[in-house]
Amino acid sequence: MNAVNDLQATLEPSRKSWIESANDPASDFPIQNLPFGIFSDRHNDARRVGVAIGDQIVDLAALQAAGLLSAPAQNVFARDALNDFIALGRDAWRGVRIQLSQLLARDTATLRDDTELRAKVLVRQADARLHLPVQIPGYTDFYSSKEHATNVGAMFRDPKNALLPNWSEMPIGYNGRASSVVVSGTPVRRPNGQLKLPDQERPVFGACRKLDIELETGFIIGGGNALGEPIACEDAEAHIFGMVLLNDWSARDIQQWEYVPLGPFNAKTFATTISPWVVTLDALEPFRVAQPAQEPQPLDYLRHAGQHAFDLHLEVTLRPQHAREASTISRTNFKYMYWTMAQQLAHHTVSGCNTRVGDLMGSGTISGPTEDSYGSLLELTWNGKKPLELKEGGTRAFIEDGDELTLAGWCQGDGYRVGFGPCAGEILPARS
Repeated sequence: MNAVNDLQATLEPSRKSWIESANDPASDFPIQNLPFGIFSDRHNDARRVGVAIGDQIVDLAALQAAGLLSAPAQNVFARDALNDFIALGRDAWRGVRIQLSQLLARDTATLRDDTELRAKVLVRQADARLHLPVQIPGYTDFYSSKEHATNVGAMFRDPKNALLPNWSEMPIGYNGRASSVVVSGTPVRRPNGQLKLPDQERPVFGACRKLDIELETGFIIGGGNALGEPIACEDAEAHIFGMVLLNDWSARDIQQWEYVPLGPFNAKTFATTISPWVVTLDALEPFRVAQPAQEPQPLDYLRHAGQHAFDLHLEVTLRPQHAREASTISRTNFKYMYWTMAQQLAHHTVSGCNTRVGDLMGSGTISGPTEDSYGSLLELTWNGKKPLELKEGGTRAFIEDGDELTLAGWCQGDGYRVGFGPCAGEILPARS
């Protein structure tokens, strides 16, 4: 078999693993997924590269040390971030994927029947601690859902002219704060800032009163570009290593006062949460679908042939402090995104802006066409005017202290699903 066929074999729905938990149709991590992350465990606090499969993590550093995993660089998996591995390039990523898929396949005895080696290479996810998967040199967040942009425009401007003229011509974005990107499970403190109350002439200083989520995905740059050398739209996906779930926590009242004239600042910089596992574009390949029709037709540099959306189901749950059950507050799909990842990256670099391995690009809030598919509380409650009913009683207009918000995402295959694992954060009170 050649490399193309070997890669295709990793996606076969019929492929099963000798790790039986990976064959559970409800598992986020079947053998068709094999997402990359950084972990440590109670027996070894060194951070290193792992791959999730079922309820286990494959320790790639241990696997390479045992001579069962070849890579262009030695010890590339004994690192506290994926950047060095990612920098090896797409052929290296795919080579590791193919080797792992073969080693973990049900009929491959090499690791399956070696009890001593399995004990060194496999770590239960329950015994592991997951860390930020990449060192993030830069973070950019886009505003690429037509439904979301229309809802916000209708809410705060003229409903008949909700979209600004430039929105349909290019992917709108802003440069965020890479230093405050955190991994799932990290508590998030409610921010303080300037608030302009409607009945007061001057702003006051205090804790955010309209704390919100933004249900997003993000993509990780796998191959950067030099300063002054744009990435063509047709080539852009080759520069993407994979995707994560992303919660762009937002202080709506701080944002409303500060965003004119240069856009959001403190309302967005206090935290951005991402999921710990990076799902490769190769794993998502079977779930490609056509992106929404774009009108007017984009300018030449934003055109690409083929299908560039993914049928990625997304949902948000909210669990109040002390509650036994979480309430599902939104269900939507990545396929609704108007601007594609390739178009976002092409536009980001068209001026000559350089990108680097590990850069994070957020999709922007992903909202669907129905009220229950909106990707923020701002939309779901229409700026607090229509509070949501929670499963165990009570309501929410915006997030309260002690609330835990969890994002989930998966692509549904035939008897398996390619998932991301949770992207969660609990809100702590503001500092007094």
